Amino acid sequence: MNAPDPTAAAPRVRVADQGLLIRGALLADGTGAEPDHRDVLVTGDRVAAVEPPGRIPDQGRRVVDATGQVLAPGFVDVHSHSDNAPLYGPGDLPKLLQGVTTEVVGNCGFSLAPFTDTRQVRDYAAVTFPPELPFTWRGFADLFKATDAAGYITNYVPLVGHGTVRSVVCGGTARPARAEELREMGRAVAEACDAGCFGLSSGLAYSPGSFADTAELTSLVRHMPRHGIYASHIRSEGPGLLDSLREAVRIGHETGRRVQISHLKVPGRGSPDRAEQVLGLLRRARREGLAVAQDVYPYTAASLMLSACLPQWAHDGGGAALLTRLADPRLVERMRAEVEEHTGGGGGAEGGDWDNHVASAGYRSIRVASTATGTYDGQALTDLAAALGMAPFDTLVHIVRHEENRANMIVDTVSDDDIAALLRDEHTMLGTDGAPPGWGTSPHPRVSGTFPRLLRRFVRDLRVLSLPAAVARMTSLPADTFGLADRGRVRVGAVADLVIFDPQEVQDRATYDSPLRPPEGIGKVLVGGQVVVDGGRWTGRRTGARLTPG
Repeated sequence: MNAPDPTAAAPRVRVADQGLLIRGALLADGTGAEPDHRDVLVTGDRVAAVEPPGRIPDQGRRVVDATGQVLAPGFVDVHSHSDNAPLYGPGDLPKLLQGVTTEVVGNCGFSLAPFTDTRQVRDYAAVTFPPELPFTWRGFADLFKATDAAGYITNYVPLVGHGTVRSVVCGGTARPARAEELREMGRAVAEACDAGCFGLSSGLAYSPGSFADTAELTSLVRHMPRHGIYASHIRSEGPGLLDSLREAVRIGHETGRRVQISHLKVPGRGSPDRAEQVLGLLRRARREGLAVAQDVYPYTAASLMLSACLPQWAHDGGGAALLTRLADPRLVERMRAEVEEHTGGGGGAEGGDWDNHVASAGYRSIRVASTATGTYDGQALTDLAAALGMAPFDTLVHIVRHEENRANMIVDTVSDDDIAALLRDEHTMLGTDGAPPGWGTSPHPRVSGTFPRLLRRFVRDLRVLSLPAAVARMTSLPADTFGLADRGRVRVGAVADLVIFDPQEVQDRATYDSPLRPPEGIGKVLVGGQVVVDGGRWTGRRTGARLTPG
């Protein structure tokens, strides 16, 4: 038999003359392998062929010339608060324009279901989600009927929020759950997972999640299926960080469920030893058999509710009770003392029982972000204090009262070195932690810039990650972690969620002053095989889907 001639032309692939042919791209396929030039054929909603350049005929096909561009799987935002996106106008355009094709929603203990029409539950929902939501549903089955009917701009991966469940069952009172309440919460978690939720999230820095003990959380996580995931905004991201991580790890070990540490960060600035302690703790948990991963956002500033600056006892009873306390001068003076003199016992900053952001960062590092009325959006707290003729603490209280606790803040917390240390870990993925669409006018710029910022600052500028490693962090790692079948890699048979970008030009343009400016360098985005972003603009197509676990 004659040996094959290595110089002979490779045979041309014979496939049906239809579909979209992406030609000449540098393929970063999501696996972490070195990118290589490939032509990719999309037919229907799937990748039909991945071949060396020139081997797929173009007759009868739409052709996209991606010469000089990178083709990658669509990015997965594992920490989103865009639960309301299907019910809001066009949807979550800032995510789509930066290449995000799939979002994990229901994080930090907040979800749109279950719901009961009480003042306490409505107030709790309004802290995170736009108040004009209709809330015509009660459980997730009814919620999903509404979101399915509306359609999805990005793929939708829902979690059920522990804080929402606790608010419905226990209200906002600072006490352990009673036995019957614990059973009722367990049933709610099981029903949510049966309806299509991928797992349970917790927001243990916020009331009422902060009032739950470890036993309650462990019990509820056990109501998830074995493939369910427990995603936790842990109790402390300040001095109590390590103990808070140990609690999440313990819950994972005791339940046998996968654990996701939400928006992991290292307190203080320039603390490489602290970062190594954090990563070392998680590495030990993995050696002991726990499936645990983490997500970050590539910014030095965090964003959370402005009222998180106040002691935990002030939140007992929910938002209405907080506003009542803020109208009592004696209680306000007690809060001021604990905030500014760092009193009170517990695990927070300088001895407080919560993460005292004033103690750790100072008033000058706090910026008011989105608020319900927009009156104070985008302004530094100290500038507002000067304009109002008030002390900074009184200004903080005034804003929380005026906005009825619907006010977020941005506070500078970490350094690029700390972020880089976390990004280098192979179990770190990306999440925007962005405010829901329609909630305020001045969100954190991460809502529009997270993924291009990673590619610009931490890949191209600082060289913290290689391009294929960064793409894997944004695609296959989250797809595998959350069990998203046929996503996260560019391969034959995979769903054609794809992004085409210029590796030399891609960059975030969102700033703290202009947080909704779209990125540059993201040329095309495909969701389910359809071009939904072309030339940096939305095409009007809503081709996402609600994904289901298992």
